[in-house]
Amino acid sequence: MYRPSFARLVVAVVVGSLATAVNAGAVRPGPDDEELVPTGKGWGERPFGAGACRFFCGGQASSSSNGISYHGGPLLLGTPNVYFIWYGNWTGNSAQTLLPALVQSMGGSPYFNINSTYFDGSKNHVTGFVNYNGSAADNYSQGAALSDAGVQRVVQHAINSGAVPADSNGVYFVLTSADVNETSGFCTQYCGWHTRGSVGNMDIKYAFVGNPDRCPSACEAQTIGPNGNAGADGMASILSHELEEAITDPDLNAWFDKRGMENADKCAWTFGSTTTLPGGAEYNMTLGGKHFLIQQNWVNASGGYCAKSYP
Repeated sequence: MYRPSFARLVVAVVVGSLATAVNAGAVRPGPDDEELVPTGKGWGERPFGAGACRFFCGGQASSSSNGISYHGGPLLLGTPNVYFIWYGNWTGNSAQTLLPALVQSMGGSPYFNINSTYFDGSKNHVTGFVNYNGSAADNYSQGAALSDAGVQRVVQHAINSGAVPADSNGVYFVLTSADVNETSGFCTQYCGWHTRGSVGNMDIKYAFVGNPDRCPSACEAQTIGPNGNAGADGMASILSHELEEAITDPDLNAWFDKRGMENADKCAWTFGSTTTLPGGAEYNMTLGGKHFLIQQNWVNASGGYCAKSYP
């Protein structure tokens, strides 16, 4: 999950770094030695609290000296497919070309190769490749106020209608226009999240990514974007975050640390060195000939660290 930058959200209390979000009651802390499990929304919870064991309650995590551990669940191997569901009104918005271009150029890049440091119990590594495999449009089938269950219904409808195929090695992104709210905490507790659900008899991985234009002070790293669309440029970083986690922890039972933080959570709102364009927008990587400001990801090697490329 990509949590808001509460250092930029005026109405919030700031504690610690940009990656720290104040969210009373959301993080369920226990003793320092208590292992938490991920929720997909950027905070951990106790293994037997609030439905944390819906998918998996494993035993001991594998030992790790890299600040993140493997807990036995599956990963998305080979070349996972990405599907977009454009929810709401996207007429004339350049996000519809910018974000597919991002995913199309991400696979095999030094940035996405960070995910190749993750592996399953048989030592099968994530490949670092990904494929953009199409999109669907949804004209407010669940209204302008989406619940978590409503997000899943959007994905189910797109699959059941044949607008996108059913794909157990895919990730479905529900991308909402700026007039759409996700009522469980968009802009206040998260900017995006990922999880899984059953469609028919298939385990489907999906994610929510809201348009940061709805709350630029919380979910945009900068008010001007390197591609001239601040909302879409902000979504690029959120989408990358959720995709990384959906591949290395698709069922919320694979790679996370003792506080329930997944790989991208550990580097949220950190960008490394940047370059400033003449118009003032910053970027830290170029993919497919376009500049992007995308958060770093956690490298599962050499003790663990945030980076924007690997090796």
